[in-house]
Amino acid sequence: MGHHDLIVIGAGPGGYVAAIRAAQLGLNVACVEQEPALGGTCLRVGCIPSKALLESSERFAEARAELKNHGVVAGDIGLDLATMLRRKDQVVGLNTKGIDALFKKNKITRYLGRGRLAGPGRVDVIETPKGAGPTELQAKYVIIATGSKSAPLRSVELDYDRIGTSTEALAYPAVPKRLVVIGAGYIGLELGSVWRRLGAQVTVFEYLDRILPGTDADIAAEALKLFKRQGLEFRLGARVTGARKNGLGCIVELEGVEPIGCDRVLLAVGRVPNTDDLGLETVGIKPDAKGRIPVDDHFATTAPGIFAIGDVIRGPMLAHKAEDEGIACVEHIVTGYGHVNYDAIPGVCYTEPEIAGVGRTEEQLKAEGRAYRTGVFHFRGNGRARALGHIDGKVKILADAQTDRILGVHIIGPRAGDLIAEAAVAIEFGASSEDLARCSHAHPTLAEALKEAALAVDARAIHA
Repeated sequence: MGHHDLIVIGAGPGGYVAAIRAAQLGLNVACVEQEPALGGTCLRVGCIPSKALLESSERFAEARAELKNHGVVAGDIGLDLATMLRRKDQVVGLNTKGIDALFKKNKITRYLGRGRLAGPGRVDVIETPKGAGPTELQAKYVIIATGSKSAPLRSVELDYDRIGTSTEALAYPAVPKRLVVIGAGYIGLELGSVWRRLGAQVTVFEYLDRILPGTDADIAAEALKLFKRQGLEFRLGARVTGARKNGLGCIVELEGVEPIGCDRVLLAVGRVPNTDDLGLETVGIKPDAKGRIPVDDHFATTAPGIFAIGDVIRGPMLAHKAEDEGIACVEHIVTGYGHVNYDAIPGVCYTEPEIAGVGRTEEQLKAEGRAYRTGVFHFRGNGRARALGHIDGKVKILADAQTDRILGVHIIGPRAGDLIAEAAVAIEFGASSEDLARCSHAHPTLAEALKEAALAVDARAIHA
């Protein structure tokens, strides 16, 4: 039996970061992961490969339609999809190998197989490589960080080829003539954008009457207009009642309208926690109705010595949220201190333009009955955005009406995913819009748009 101070089940962003931080704090750490490559869904078949394809497809679209505006004259622009996919795989490989190196550097013991609780402080490593057999591990502390998987939808018959999830949509061998995306959240819009840029006719079905649920509604409405302009087709308020393979294509059925034929279907209606067959019953842990593991403010479950972080617990299913929780969890175990400020966790959709937000949305503030002021600045008034040729979008800052404290920042526009970091720091430190407005921002930069939006809270934007 292998003895350790801490066993982490899962090597995704939450798990591997928790393992590294625990090792830095002097614990003897083991990490159990069933996939040969470390990094979890995010690095292998999620965040990293999708961003690689988004970058490549955006460059392809730019070369075909926009470079001429910069005086760059090219010949016929063709698509080498195999090379594009190979580059995506190379990016993934470099990232996963990097985690391997970090494990070795921090002397973390890695077990290949699926981790399953076998009682207090005990973890069995099952489904190990052929000939290895199960392994029994023991530790004072266990962290469950098994992540999530694509949510199913009743009557959608997944064959993981023609009708699949985001995993399959990252590796289509050819550009589909017609792609149906079920779900208008981050995943559906990002991958729908990739294949639209590469030549597919893309139709997005969304059950709600809006896209990007959870995002500030004003920002989402502007995004919808821009996506339509790019050629994405949307059917909102659409209830999908079935999807099945039909020969070399697919049939998608919707309530109240005629069935639709397409080449491929991407099911992207969210994700659910990976908590099946984890042996939770051996330590008395009962998941909630959504399959999540209940934890207290320090990520402790109802079982002594067993903790859970990331997608298997409450909160947004975001890689950086899981990382922050992993660090806070092990720091609390070792030092007695560890905290995550959930009001300062940003979310980003890497479409073109990018969409990012942190803190409260306008809808949330209205529901809370909280008085607030709004400052808005459009990128068309920003010199750097004009130079880049990307002037669509805006920055929106929501500040408390009495204290001026920043409550939320929402951006749609160029490099919104990078710009939101400044807003997250401002919220973390309890900054006011006046604080942000008085900070010097280099000129010409996109970040000046945040300063202008902060000035606009008090109706004194300079370039609006």
